Amino acid sequence: MDNPTAWWILAGFFVAMELASGTFYLLMLAIGAVAGALAAHAGLQPPLHWVAFTVVGGGAVIALYLSRRLLGKRTADDVRHDNLDLGATVDVSGWSADGVARVHYRGSDWSARPVRRGPLHTGPHRIAGQDGNVLLIEPLPAALNPAPADSKAQHHPG
Repeated sequence: MDNPTAWWILAGFFVAMELASGTFYLLMLAIGAVAGALAAHAGLQPPLHWVAFTVVGGGAVIALYLSRRLLGKRTADDVRHDNLDLGATVDVSGWSADGVARVHYRGSDWSARPVRRGPLHTGPHRIAGQDGNVLLIEPLPAALNPAPADSKAQHHPG
């Protein structure tokens, strides 16, 4: 391709495909196509357009890959900060027969289910995860050990 317009069209194509994929690798190739267009604008021979495209685009792809591999290691704490709902409390007033509860959280009703199998408790629960639009909850210690009834309310004949 010795026409700069063809390189610009290729760069636009890579950007459009990047919008569909979301990987950033096609964006790196678009940067390479821009380098090819600039080489064409500079009047370099067509083989040098391809060299500019390959060196800049390929180098950007390799740099992105290495940066994701070396710097992209995420800790559990990093992942936790992605979902600000984790750790929030909700109140469970009852469970359905299929083990799902409706809880009020952030101004709307949500479906919730327990993280682990076991007895279903009502009362305060902590959000431990999310599966789509279903909250994964676990009981707080107060729900596991309800407070004893008020001794004044109980009358024991003496």
